[in-house]
Amino acid sequence: MKISEITSYLESLAPLSSQENYDNSGLITGSKKDELTNALISLDCTEAIVDEAIKRNCNLIISHHPIVFKGLKKFTGKNYVERVIIKAIQNDIAIYACHTNLDNFQHGVNRKIGEMLGLKKMHILEPVKDKLIKMAVFVPVEHTEKVAESLFNAGAGQIGNYSDCAFRTEGTGSFKANESANPFVGKQGEKHFEKENKLEMIFSSHKLNDVMHALRSSHPYEEIAYDLIPLLNDNRFEGAGMVADLEEPVSEIAMLEKIKTTFNTQVIRHTELLNKQVKRIAWCGGSGSFLLQKAKLAKADIFITGDFKYHDFFDAENQIVIADIGHFESEQFTIELIKELLQEKFPTFAPCLAETNTNPVKYY
Repeated sequence: MKISEITSYLESLAPLSSQENYDNSGLITGSKKDELTNALISLDCTEAIVDEAIKRNCNLIISHHPIVFKGLKKFTGKNYVERVIIKAIQNDIAIYACHTNLDNFQHGVNRKIGEMLGLKKMHILEPVKDKLIKMAVFVPVEHTEKVAESLFNAGAGQIGNYSDCAFRTEGTGSFKANESANPFVGKQGEKHFEKENKLEMIFSSHKLNDVMHALRSSHPYEEIAYDLIPLLNDNRFEGAGMVADLEEPVSEIAMLEKIKTTFNTQVIRHTELLNKQVKRIAWCGGSGSFLLQKAKLAKADIFITGDFKYHDFFDAENQIVIADIGHFESEQFTIELIKELLQEKFPTFAPCLAETNTNPVKYY
């Protein structure tokens, strides 16, 4: 197996175009063309993780957090980032990061958190915007299903739990081919009328290249008439954070106890309890304070995340309980998630989960 088989599959689920603009997901060191010995999955990439990869004969490290966020100008080993890169290159170890693109994936980091909490019917808290395209293409009636199937296979027409979503309108198209044309139907120099379907479907913008390739390879016309229309609709199946309701409400103390047990955290930093039942929960793995207002608008009773700053706690304004469980603690199940995703696609592949605890925060 090539490293590219692993990275390409992960990017088919969580495309690099879905990462935030500050992020650096993707292959950081190494070549996708290299043969894969095995992969070590970790939350972070540290010197200890590279040592573990060497010990366990893994030439690919898949980490959630990128080891490199900013450009490196020198490699002198003066800090841990440079030392990690140097050691990885010296030992022919590729480093791959799957960060905010995996956060924004519908079945990614936040869904895994929800599953660990036993939640169902989860919804994206902040859907991404401006990431949907509607295609309208005109196809001869007898070729419509062939073109539609090709587009479906390329990822068009998928809306949440539904696939093969499209709308067809029958009409008549007209055209006149000049002397340089090679028309599929009709004759050069003569106006031709053809029964056609207007085929419409939507898709995520990162699938544009695949969808256009499918269209060109399946459509019979020499010149294809189509429209690509950017949509303002939210993509409710991609974005940051999640929200869900408990089947039965519980007290705030009971909810905090459940969180503490589930995430095996020694401490929860939280705002003042409001002495009411918890029914709706919002959460975001990692640093999620930017979603507090979204959690309040969603009428969540508690918001679980990490890395809240002191002054940000005031923004709860006695409308919601903030439960800061720590960055590492909130994302610790991500390595299991990545392993599950890979083994679903490659059942005989057995990646290693890192045994090294990379949490830099300790509690006394």
